[in-house]
Amino acid sequence: MLLTIDIGNTNITLGLYQGEILKKHWRMATNHDRMPDEYGIMILDLLDHSEVKSGDLEGICMASVVPPLTSRVIQACKDYLHLDPLNVTATTNTGVDILIDEPKGLGADRIVDVVAVKKYYGEPACVVDFGTATTFDAIDANGAYIGGAIAPGIGISAEALVRFTAQLPRVDLQAPPSVIGKNTIHAMQSGLLFGYVSMVEGMVIRFEELLGPKMKVIATGGLAELVAKQTSVIQITAPWLTLDGLRLIWEMNK
Repeated sequence: MLLTIDIGNTNITLGLYQGEILKKHWRMATNHDRMPDEYGIMILDLLDHSEVKSGDLEGICMASVVPPLTSRVIQACKDYLHLDPLNVTATTNTGVDILIDEPKGLGADRIVDVVAVKKYYGEPACVVDFGTATTFDAIDANGAYIGGAIAPGIGISAEALVRFTAQLPRVDLQAPPSVIGKNTIHAMQSGLLFGYVSMVEGMVIRFEELLGPKMKVIATGGLAELVAKQTSVIQITAPWLTLDGLRLIWEMNK
């Protein structure tokens, strides 16, 4: 079995694969204060809950965009699972040509997503990852990563709206009854969700102008399904895209 770990700014997502099948997946809050021992115990507890022992694991493949936690999770895996993880970076063998100015600065999760898209959906493609930030990644017709765009995530936008205004409350991120809100809550939900959907649609149009009409649009991340329900430009929703990419990269490098 293979354990995959995606360390993001808001969540850490873990997947347990048996062959090509994702048997289990978990999501926990990213906590910068946790020590390697804490992460080790938490991972062991998750495996135990699924009746899996550390000795059942063949390997671990991980990607991280939170440098302070990368070494802690690696240490936890060594101490508690007795395995040295494959930590994906821009120099890892992924089969992806990274055609940007500074490949080493590209987030590992974005590289991993490209690997999965090339395998399962084909190219050219635009990958929209709805995380703490929302990223748009462009894969050309030859399967090369040629760049992308980064925007504040919906959660960050919602938090900023509350923080920098005196009277606006926190709201649940969900679709209001109408795009024209009849009260403050619905007006905020409209602006956050439908305004965000319009941004996504506009970016997809601009990417398609460069990548061509055959471009596929794949959405992933925690809020992918929420946004995808409100627009037709997202053709495929793949919530576990990064975990699938980690599995593929492990197979390339084991």
